[in-house]
Amino acid sequence: MGKYPVLKSVEVIAILNKLGFAEVRQRGAHKQFRHPDGRGTTVAVHSGRDISPILLRQIARDIGMTIDTFLSNR
Repeated sequence: MGKYPVLKSVEVIAILNKLGFAEVRQRGAHKQFRHPDGRGTTVAVHSGRDISPILLRQIARDIGMTIDTFLSNR
């Protein structure tokens, strides 16, 4: 088992909302989030599919955080 969890997209979105990100648009199953300071990322919202640790790491990198710091906001 890996060090980082596999999360549902709604869990990732909840963390982003807690960090001050707001959904600015959606194209298909991809929701884009933006912070007032300009940082942004995209989360895929596919039913029945989870967000892998690799994608979690990319989302955290997009918003200028480490994956550990991102997950500590759960």
